[in-house]
Amino acid sequence: MNFAYFGRKLEHLHTFFLNHYNFRGFLSRLHSFHFNSFFIQLFYFVILSLFGYLGLKFFKPRTPVRLNDLDLLYTSVSASTVSSMAALEMEVFSNSQLILLTLLMLFGGEVFTSMLELVFHKFDFTENQSVKNRVSINNANQIELGLVPIRQSENHKRSDSNNNVPNGTVASFNDTNRLLRYNSRRYLKYVVLVYLMVVHFLGSSLVSLYLSFIPSARMVLKNKGIKIPTFSFFTVVSTFANCGFIPTNENMIVFKKNSGLLLLILPHIFLGNTLYPPCLMLVIKVLKKVTRREEFSYMLKNSKEIGYDHLLSAFHCWHLVATVLGFNLIQFVTFCSMEWNSKNMEGLDLYQKLVASLFQVTNVRHAGESVFDLSTMSSAILVLFVVMMYLPPYTTLLPITDHENEAKRDKKSLTDCLVFSQLSCLVIFIIMICITENKSIRDDPLNFNVLNITVEVISAYGNVGLTTGCSCARQLKPNGKCKDAWVGFSGRWSIKGKFILILAMLFGRLKKFNMKGGKAWHLY
Repeated sequence: MNFAYFGRKLEHLHTFFLNHYNFRGFLSRLHSFHFNSFFIQLFYFVILSLFGYLGLKFFKPRTPVRLNDLDLLYTSVSASTVSSMAALEMEVFSNSQLILLTLLMLFGGEVFTSMLELVFHKFDFTENQSVKNRVSINNANQIELGLVPIRQSENHKRSDSNNNVPNGTVASFNDTNRLLRYNSRRYLKYVVLVYLMVVHFLGSSLVSLYLSFIPSARMVLKNKGIKIPTFSFFTVVSTFANCGFIPTNENMIVFKKNSGLLLLILPHIFLGNTLYPPCLMLVIKVLKKVTRREEFSYMLKNSKEIGYDHLLSAFHCWHLVATVLGFNLIQFVTFCSMEWNSKNMEGLDLYQKLVASLFQVTNVRHAGESVFDLSTMSSAILVLFVVMMYLPPYTTLLPITDHENEAKRDKKSLTDCLVFSQLSCLVIFIIMICITENKSIRDDPLNFNVLNITVEVISAYGNVGLTTGCSCARQLKPNGKCKDAWVGFSGRWSIKGKFILILAMLFGRLKKFNMKGGKAWHLY
């Protein structure tokens, strides 16, 4: 593939679209209001969720059952925030509704939304044209004077300024450097776009081939009336976005013996979340060697200047890889040691047990797909899962020093002092849900216990989707109206409880804006 040619074609299409529909002026005016990025993203997810709700309500479900409006909104928010908290059985949705949910997960995924930030970055609409013009004028003037513009490093620039280099040369260097930064951002947009397209295309193709050639997996979908292309693309998009929705009621439990399918899906959990920065850096390094473009070298050496949160330094990426693999190893060893002979493992051979266990513990860090029933696991495993779900995706075990933030640590605004920490907000959510579900806690303490509620809240906040479920068999006072269904634990909650969990999902999806909340508190 000729990357430069492909990039030029996309740039021409992008320019035509903006100019033809006069979006450039609109977006420039939008940025002129200096909207806070938090409110822009909040508005984006709210609008996306509302459109998803209207689409789910418009399309007919597979079964002639009237779906509750709150449950449809709950499902739409869950897909848009890639949380996969299920209030309805997935097999009630028709093929059209599954496609709509796929789009919601794709547009709500972190990689896609981060690409939108690059596309609509302020620099693209205000600075780039003026910088281009100045660079062109400076280059023309230097050619007339017989001067050759030389790109210098920052150290050379400082030494030149100390040696009374003309201001025009320094200004020319600044403009050239800014133009290089702009071009690097522009190239990065296309790198992320191609990354998205290639991963989804290859992933869905491989899953489709597996389902077509393995009778046991193919029969599961045939018996459930789910089309192979729909299942393949839906599953890959959900896994890459780390959502956790699967078109089957039982999630991946029905495929726990299909180790090949689990291994095909497993890499997408890393590619779209915890190991996305190292994978992105690896792609950029390959493109640098293949194309020899200066923009890719600039990306690798100036990750902070690019302004893309997922473009990390090589040092940070290595720490991230070590941390992710370390957490996975701890979970894998703990899970196997405590659950190896449990009911969940019945009917599996040694190889299937190892693959299923690896798949399960890998999903705990945000993806949320499950091959085992969490309600039958030991409390120690659930507590470990809660800790893993709470950790942000780019948590690093080894220290990463940020001198700029250290210098600003003592300077706190009034907002910094009033904002609660994320842990404090989660405690508030748990207390509020314990209040709204107080009657169920008294009448059905085995299902509605504090540990299960905590798992559900942390799962929603971490946008994971793991759930302990709710079983009629665990009721101390059997209720004749109770009917078992493949829905999450929160699917049994009251209207107020579901609404609080919707807020928890939105809060969790935007938690990157509150990473430093509660820093004003000092514990002695």
